[in-house]
Amino acid sequence: MDVRIGIINTPRELTFESSKSADELEAEIVAALTSGATHLSLVDEKGRRFLVPTSGLAYVELGAESERRIGFVA
Repeated sequence: MDVRIGIINTPRELTFESSKSADELEAEIVAALTSGATHLSLVDEKGRRFLVPTSGLAYVELGAESERRIGFVA
């Protein structure tokens, strides 16, 4: 699952891949925003942890879940 996070006043976006489903990620993001948490914490496929201040979130884009193809595609 590709994840893109836009941060206010930052020209670049945070992009990483997660092994969680879109529903799981959405639940984590909504829980952090509704609970009044100061930071959103997400983990990518390699185990790296990303902490983003909830007050600085511009958008979160969850990509389509698709498996990678191996070889040549005609």
